[in-house]
Amino acid sequence: MFHYKLKNTQAPFYAVIFVSEKSETLNGFEEMDKVTLELASSIDGFIGYETVGNEKENIFISYWKNKECIDEWRKNSTHLIAKKMGKEMWYKRYVSQICLVESSHVMEK
Repeated sequence: MFHYKLKNTQAPFYAVIFVSEKSETLNGFEEMDKVTLELASSIDGFIGYETVGNEKENIFISYWKNKECIDEWRKNSTHLIAKKMGKEMWYKRYVSQICLVESSHVMEK
């Protein structure tokens, strides 16, 4: 599975990389995943995302104009609830990293 939606690739910008392994308990996960993606997409400064994975393991990369936009998303009340549920129930393990993208090139056929 691969999903891609990127509005702009003109660097510099930021990438938030979220690598996860899901638990067996996923009650409400799919619904919250849709809601949080819609909310993140509505924030000015959200550039896009890529995701690849399967039912258990996933890499989700969101792209942002700057750190201030990331901080706005980090403080979003729905996102805070999703993070709490993720820690308590949905994930066995995850790694979250914020990276500066200094150069970006996209090739599509």
